[in-house]
Amino acid sequence: MDLDPQLAALRPLGGFFALSTAPPTGGPGEPARPLPTLAQAYAAAPTGADGDPPADLPADPPADPLAFRIGKVARALRAPEPRIAASVAQQGLAARLWSVALGCAVLYVRPPELAPGLLRWDPDGSAPDDLWLTEVHASRPADAETLAATVLHGHLEPLAAALRARHRLAPGLLRGNAASALAGAARQLDAWARAHGRPDAAARTRALTAELLAHPLLAGTGTLTGTAFRRRSCCLYHRVPGGGVCGDCCFVRPPRSSPRGPSG
Repeated sequence: MDLDPQLAALRPLGGFFALSTAPPTGGPGEPARPLPTLAQAYAAAPTGADGDPPADLPADPPADPLAFRIGKVARALRAPEPRIAASVAQQGLAARLWSVALGCAVLYVRPPELAPGLLRWDPDGSAPDDLWLTEVHASRPADAETLAATVLHGHLEPLAAALRARHRLAPGLLRGNAASALAGAARQLDAWARAHGRPDAAARTRALTAELLAHPLLAGTGTLTGTAFRRRSCCLYHRVPGGGVCGDCCFVRPPRSSPRGPSG
């Protein structure tokens, strides 16, 4: 399919895959909220002592979008440690980026450029209203190498560096989150393709996912069997009040040993 200016082919896939190409609007009589690019979010200086999110959410627009998002997640989960919220926030953004990129790669002959400087992010928003692509123009044909360059190197490496500057997050944990997010996006896309009689899209989804999980930045993070993934690290979600283990967790049940446990 040729690239369309509204990326309409993504909308039937669901909210995590959809990507707005129109500027966000404010409420009645209000101007649109200024949003940072993801490049600005990755480059923002840590806020607060030891990189902890501030006690109050930053002003609008936030000076440190990552701190804003982590603070929001921490409050929603009642996370006992900021790094737990940071891990969950990173995996959520990774899932969003993988979903958009994989959906574009499977449905479009030449998908759009998804560089951090072209994507504006609302750290207070949720899919699909959290991301806005400011310019729609075709990139290279989307093979696994292009997807790795776009998502792994273009987004997830600078995101991981920004988070590790703020929080005590093991590299293996962040790589595991990235792999888990990719596998989850692929599972949803594969299910959609099969339900809608698109075996070509399902096959392409599986092939791209297998190649990406073999990339040096993701290799060894877990085991892919069909569309099922079992990771070798833990995202720390089990430490939030009432939290259990995720479907792809390395644990069968929440651990009761070390307060930190394996995190990669």
